Amino acid sequence: MKPSIPKGTRDFSPTEVANRSYIMNAIKTTFETFGFQPIETPSFENSATLMGKYGEEGDRLIFKILNSGDYLAKADATLLSEKDSLKLTTQISEKALRYDLTVPFARYVVQHQNEITFPFKRYQVQPVWRADRPQRGRFREFFQCDADVVGSSSLFQEVEFIQLYDAVFTKLGLVGTVIKINNRKILSGIAEVIGAQDKLIDFTVALDKLDKIGTAGVVKEMLSKGITEEAIEKVQPLFDFSGTNLDKISSLERMLETSEEGIKGVEELRFVINTVAQLGLDSADLEVDVTLARGLNYYTGAIFEVAAPKSVAMGSIGGGGRYDDLTGIFGLKEVSGVGVSFGLDRIYLVLEELGLFKAVDLPTPKVIFLNFDAASDILKMKAIKALRTQGVKSEFYPDLGTSNKQQKRQWKYVASRGIAFVVSEVSDGNFILKDMLTGTQEEVSLAVLIEKLK
Repeated sequence: MKPSIPKGTRDFSPTEVANRSYIMNAIKTTFETFGFQPIETPSFENSATLMGKYGEEGDRLIFKILNSGDYLAKADATLLSEKDSLKLTTQISEKALRYDLTVPFARYVVQHQNEITFPFKRYQVQPVWRADRPQRGRFREFFQCDADVVGSSSLFQEVEFIQLYDAVFTKLGLVGTVIKINNRKILSGIAEVIGAQDKLIDFTVALDKLDKIGTAGVVKEMLSKGITEEAIEKVQPLFDFSGTNLDKISSLERMLETSEEGIKGVEELRFVINTVAQLGLDSADLEVDVTLARGLNYYTGAIFEVAAPKSVAMGSIGGGGRYDDLTGIFGLKEVSGVGVSFGLDRIYLVLEELGLFKAVDLPTPKVIFLNFDAASDILKMKAIKALRTQGVKSEFYPDLGTSNKQQKRQWKYVASRGIAFVVSEVSDGNFILKDMLTGTQEEVSLAVLIEKLK
């Protein structure tokens, strides 16, 4: 059998790695321009850190890690015989692969709170894992590129994150992205107005699927969760909300006039929209989307989601929001936070489809020493060491080529790697240097060789 890799994972070629690095470097440099600092957290966390933080759907997608050694030795015999996997999991698995970077970041802030100066602006670029159904643009192992601020409740942070999205996508040449924004307080207010406060999570999870399953699908899911037909009828206008951002805000203000929470959300949304309008965006559009709910439990204020240009059929390429109480789940109360994430893999697919990747130079040596004469190997290796000391990327072809066929193989290697200079032989302590671009060849000393290649 041929070897294979698990579904939802991928190998990356040198060109793909270079293209991914191009995207990550654009994101990282923009993060740092906006004042963010890098941190990293472990690839796996204690299960207790992750479970219960992403809602019922999220918990099902967390990859659990079996305990080391004989993990069944301490398992309850009754649970084993009953094959109760849900209860058994807690006994045989104490750790899990991280599902995202936000909850581990909250854990980090609480654990290192005495070392951190607030507001704390951090960015993180690391892989995460989800036991999701693989499809185009959705993988089980993928990188997230996150930026968060904790310790500030100012709405200027939301404004800055919108500018951050715009700056990154402008740098990548991705014109026409749509930054969608909503506010969780508005969703709470709507649930209050229609008398479904106790079904807020079910309501928002269903509403968030409008673009995927349509109005009929959303209505069906809401009914299945116990939301009444009368309540759904009151919320029906949300399924086809139109007009400018200010038109939508005015409509929401009228709809939520009896909800204090809802009106607060409208005021926050109006501030962000008006401020961004005054500052302007370079290539992105900002759009109020009242169906944007995101199923995660921890958002409490603004909610963001970024859509690719309409010419590309792709899911969201970024998202985030305000989480006033996220660190509270780990015992640190009253620390407000807001953050966003970039979907590296989906951004890659969008740039690829639109032909927006700039030509990338793969790592390649500037000079290679061919191996036609074993007697000169040590001289060549000493020259390579001297060149590398000067920062010149240098390589030695390891296999001796004595036949015409073997020597042709070495020249073919030079061409396939695109190497600019070749030392083919050594003569009286000097090196025969060939410029592969011009085809010219000359005999030079080691000192001249270094000077020419530096």
